[in-house]
Amino acid sequence: MAAWKLPLIVAAIAVPVVAAFLVGGPAVGFAAGALAAVAILVAAARQRPRGPIGAAPRADARHRILIVAACPVDGPGAVAAIAREVRGGAEEEADVLVLAPASIGFFDRWASDVEGARRRAQEKLVATVAALATAGIDAEARVGDEDIVQAVEDQLGSYPADEVILVTTGDGEDAAEAAAAELGSRLLAKFRHLTLGKH
Repeated sequence: MAAWKLPLIVAAIAVPVVAAFLVGGPAVGFAAGALAAVAILVAAARQRPRGPIGAAPRADARHRILIVAACPVDGPGAVAAIAREVRGGAEEEADVLVLAPASIGFFDRWASDVEGARRRAQEKLVATVAALATAGIDAEARVGDEDIVQAVEDQLGSYPADEVILVTTGDGEDAAEAAAAELGSRLLAKFRHLTLGKH
């Protein structure tokens, strides 16, 4: 953090609290202080570590590919594009795992009802794995966290892939584009972003 940022942050917290004490008295001042404390806690809880994701690939291990399906993959063109990416000139057959992040809606999150989102992600996975099987690619399937980066980080803990392929539609998906940029900078494994709209 730059040296000038810390005093600015402290001033942004302290000035409103002091002003609330002076203008509204102790009750308003304590309320403003409590709000500032809650805001700090929420901001701290939302921060994620930004270190490298995964372990460095081992040369002696079987080639493992993690396909992150951020969109449904069942059309012939999409399947052919993924098959090309998976084969990619490799001489030996790779282990493939398809990961589908569960898209949780606002009301589902508010009601803590994630079953519907997980069921939709599982249906997407069944279609994707079946489509890949027709192209001669056997794959396992799992449902992951709705946050693409978190889903990949969680999965690499149990499936040490040496290659990660993120599949998106390219239809202005801001979250997917941001995830692709973050994965590209943080993954230790090889990373490729496959945009189906461009194939």
